[in-house]
Order: sequence, then C-alpha cells, then structure tokens
Amino acid sequence: MSDTKQSKYSEAGVDIDKGNAFVHGIKDIVKSTHQRGVLNDIGGFSSLFAIDTDAYKEPVLVTSTDGVGTKLDIAKRCNRHDTIGIDLVAMCVNDIIVGGAKPLCFLDYFSVGKLELDVATEVVRGIAEGCRQSQCSLVGGETAEMPGLYRTGDYDLAGFVVGIGDRQKLIDGSEIKVGNKIIGLKSSGLHSNGFSLVRKICFQDHNYDISDQIEELGCSLGEELLKPTKIYVQSTLAVLKHYPLNGLIHNTGGGFIDNIPRILPKGCKATITCDRWETPPVFSFLADKGNVPQEEMYRTFNMGIGLMAIVDAAQAADICHHYQAHGEDVSIIGEVAACKTDDDKQVELIF
Repeated sequence: MSDTKQSKYSEAGVDIDKGNAFVHGIKDIVKSTHQRGVLNDIGGFSSLFAIDTDAYKEPVLVTSTDGVGTKLDIAKRCNRHDTIGIDLVAMCVNDIIVGGAKPLCFLDYFSVGKLELDVATEVVRGIAEGCRQSQCSLVGGETAEMPGLYRTGDYDLAGFVVGIGDRQKLIDGSEIKVGNKIIGLKSSGLHSNGFSLVRKICFQDHNYDISDQIEELGCSLGEELLKPTKIYVQSTLAVLKHYPLNGLIHNTGGGFIDNIPRILPKGCKATITCDRWETPPVFSFLADKGNVPQEEMYRTFNMGIGLMAIVDAAQAADICHHYQAHGEDVSIIGEVAACKTDDDKQVELIF
C-alpha cells in the first residue's frame, strides 16, 4: 500500500462546501430581481429567459460586458461592499440603454482568492439592487476561488447584460443633425472611471485616509469615492415612449473628448458649454490636489454629466421636462455643429 499522503481540494485553498453555501444563501436575494421571462432559479448549468417577441416587430438582442476597475480598491479600503455591485450593473446597463435597448437579464462573475461569505453576499446585494433599479433580472453568475492569484481580501468583478430592442428603433447616431441640442443628465459623482488617477492623487501623492473628512466634499473621502454610479435606464425608457432621441452617450472612461465622437456622424462636431451645469466639488478637489490640466479632467472623468442625449432643437425643452419628471437633473449643455475642415476636432469645449 502506498504511504503517499492524500490531497484534498480544500487543502489547496478551494472550499467547495463554502461555495455551495454561498449559492444557497443568495437565492432569495437573486430571486427578488426576477421578472416575467425568468424560467429557472440559480444553481443550474445555465440560465433560461423567455423573450416576449410580440412587443417587437424585429427583436434584436443587445449585449454588453464591463467591470468597475480599481474602484474595487476603494470598497476594500472602506470595508464596504454593498454598493460596488450597483456600479457593476450600471456600467453594463447604461451601455445598452444608449442604444435604445431595454435590459432583460444580468449575470456576474466574482473571482476571489478565498471566499468570504459576508463580503460576497454584500456584493451580490448590491448587484441585486442595481438590477432592481434598472428593472433587470439577475439570472446567474459564477463564483471562482483562485488561491495564489489574489491577495487576501482582494476580489474582481465582471458583469454581463442582455437586452432587447426593436431593429427599427435602435439608436445609432445616424439621425443626428447640425443644430441638434445636447442634453446633459447629472451624474452622482465619479461613477466608476478614472480611479487609478484618483487613487494616485489621494493615497500616493497626498496620503489621505479613507476616513478623512474633506471640508469641500461635505463628507469623508471614502463616502464620496464610493457613491454608486447612477443608472439611467428607467428615465430614458420613459422618455423614449414619447420622444425620439437621435443619439445617446454614456459618459464613461474617455470623458467628453472620447465618448461623444463614438456616435457623431461624419462632418458633425459637438460644442459643449461647460458652465451650463454645476460640476460636483469632487472634480475641482481632484484637479487642485493633482494639478490636473482642464482638458485632461474632461477626458478622464464625467465632470458631473453621466449621460448625454442629442435631440431635435424643437423638442429639447419638452424632453428636459420629461426627464425631470422622472427624477433627473438635466440641462441643455451644447449643440451639434458642422465641422469646418476635415481636421476639425469633433468635440469643442467652451469654458
């Protein structure tokens, strides 16, 4: 008989029983997001969702995937994990609402060195809240323990959303014309972009602690940095029932400089008048502490505008009022103009 010691998976750092307990423990949280169309509970090998094709003449599935980047480090520093899941959902669903698609179902991927049930459960609570805010069903996910690849307490997240739209009603920017107005919807703060620069300024260059009270922010640094990304799904779907939107822009990484050109037709440029909205104090705080040039700020951060809608000028005021009726803080921040030369920049910021 061999005297070689037997090995177990748990001794390598992967606890299958704990993983099973986690799935069992979050079933009610996940189920709270389910809407008509969900055909099975979590725990199977795949998720099933029935599509109501009667509501669409030419149904098109619209998908997106994203993460929350190094904002995860802020959650770890604050030891608060119940909002980062909202960010995860927001980054995905905001990306498909700008195409005119309604989110249907969401899946997440949670990878960690060692599974901590309380932390993982809080993350899922946040994901479920994000799904409720966007009227999207959390239908499944994957939890992976990978000892040796993550430091103690570290984890990573990825999200995946499937939505649906009518082919003839999808928004691709082709209807944008010179003279259209640009409506800006207020952000809740930094959202989930630029945190590598944020962390460098706050923790490397100035040695702030996450609990430090920052007078100009009116709260602790951690409270400000952890504010979850705003979800624009319900308000935008409500507006689309009554008004055409020629273009929509999710103002994420790349800011105004890189995101607006993604939807502008050739020969068009956007002029943005930057004093038409109130920029949240966190941006001036970062610009001052990091000595960040103005254009770099507008290329890295949302600067207080999380979503932009490009609309016919005659309907701009009515669309603003409709957004306001659904709880959005909006203003007309610019317009579409003609490029004068082929080398003309597609985004002009007026300070």
